[in-house]
Amino acid sequence: MEQSIINDIITWDVVNWSKSFSFWEKNIDIKNKNYNCLEIGARQGGLSLWLALNGNQVVCSDIGYDKKPQELVKAKQLHEKYNCQDKITYQCINALDIPYENEFDIVIMKSTLGGVRQFFMGEPNIESRAVEQIYKCLKPDGKILFIENCSATFVHNFARRVKYKFDNDWNYFKLKEIKPLFSDFKRIETKSVGFLGTFGRSERQRHFLGKIDNVLENVIPKKNRYIVIGYVEK
Repeated sequence: MEQSIINDIITWDVVNWSKSFSFWEKNIDIKNKNYNCLEIGARQGGLSLWLALNGNQVVCSDIGYDKKPQELVKAKQLHEKYNCQDKITYQCINALDIPYENEFDIVIMKSTLGGVRQFFMGEPNIESRAVEQIYKCLKPDGKILFIENCSATFVHNFARRVKYKFDNDWNYFKLKEIKPLFSDFKRIETKSVGFLGTFGRSERQRHFLGKIDNVLENVIPKKNRYIVIGYVEK
């Protein structure tokens, strides 16, 4: 895949977050399978583009598409840029109430599970309820491909509190919390990556720091990395 396409799909700390592609592709062949796919929390639809470019049908969904139509416009513009609009449809879907059952071969999401509590403050077990809905909408033997932010270290969490006002609304998972979320599934594989990349103030800086992360990857403990990539089978 060309670097310009990867940049358009990932957009932020591309060096580290794009490692998801090689991890997923080790576990599932998605090329020209015509899988029926759902992206949850799609925002500008990067992962929908990746699935469509590989010959699959995709529902690109986000709970905010009705209230933030500019996000939907940006997603459509991205997909039209690569002539994938015929493989993608768009819906406003609540992750706690997915209106499908045994429908999809693949559900994919990026920075989604950590953010669902922003929309449902005060409700218990938000992330587990979202995973239950995903389980319901997957076909037997369906797959989840996900990539999420992890809490990583004290330094990461301090930097987030300083930089992001919404930090208290976001769940930065501890690595050990990931597998129990998917306990009803028959298989889960995870990989954690990234340490310095998140501290860059521009994508150029993040690119430089991400390259350093490549060198440090086998030195930084897994629990101290700030991204977790997952592959799950129903």
